[in-house]
Amino acid sequence: MTTLRARSVLFAAAAVAGTLLMTACQSDDTAGSTGAGTTTEETVSAQAAAAKKRGGVSGTFSGGEVAYLAPGTYTVTAGGKEQQFWIADDTKIWGSGGVCGDAAGQAATQCTEAQLEKAARAGAVDADVVLKDGIAVTVTERHTGDGGADDSAPSGEDTAGQGGDGVSGTWLGTVSYLAPGKYTVSDLKDTQQQFWLAEDTEIWGVGGMCGDAEGQTATQCTEAELEAAAKAGTLAAEVEITDGIATRITEEG
Repeated sequence: MTTLRARSVLFAAAAVAGTLLMTACQSDDTAGSTGAGTTTEETVSAQAAAAKKRGGVSGTFSGGEVAYLAPGTYTVTAGGKEQQFWIADDTKIWGSGGVCGDAAGQAATQCTEAQLEKAARAGAVDADVVLKDGIAVTVTERHTGDGGADDSAPSGEDTAGQGGDGVSGTWLGTVSYLAPGKYTVSDLKDTQQQFWLAEDTEIWGVGGMCGDAEGQTATQCTEAELEAAAKAGTLAAEVEITDGIATRITEEG
């Protein structure tokens, strides 16, 4: 016959065994939920996808200052307003000496996100940012001498409209594309002069950008037509610049 003491020992042993079994199950569940974790790249991609799904802010933030928040997440402050945005795999990042590239160079250099993050962690980056659904389409660092941030509110236009190096005059040469709203025109000595487009820049074509090469008059073109012709590298034009901004671009016949 089992004694009272024996039954007590057996009951205690069973209770301990049950506790150990429950602890083991909990440990297995915890390990399964944690897994190996996600990489920074996966986190950034997920953030960008979520932002696009939510339908975030779209527009151009000219004369802004870009600051780092978290992997793939930044803010741009322009016109006294701060806007958060995300970087995507196809975001174009253009540097002119601060993020990457050569400050003395005439052309912008395409940078990596790692270079943007490093520069933004060190301090605010002066840049123009084009957003679509909360995701950066382009982040274009302003060249030395491009001027600081302005007091105007961010616009919804696709052109930066930000002044260049403040030069004024007329140049006749080949127009080349640098970045959204940003171009150069070369002179007879192949010296490159950088300039910006504004909302009121007049663009006139005679068959290369737009219009009819056999026509008697020039045709007013869009910026998209100018960009396509400038990217092709065959656009010869007269460019009138005031304070670094093109007032009129007239294609040469």
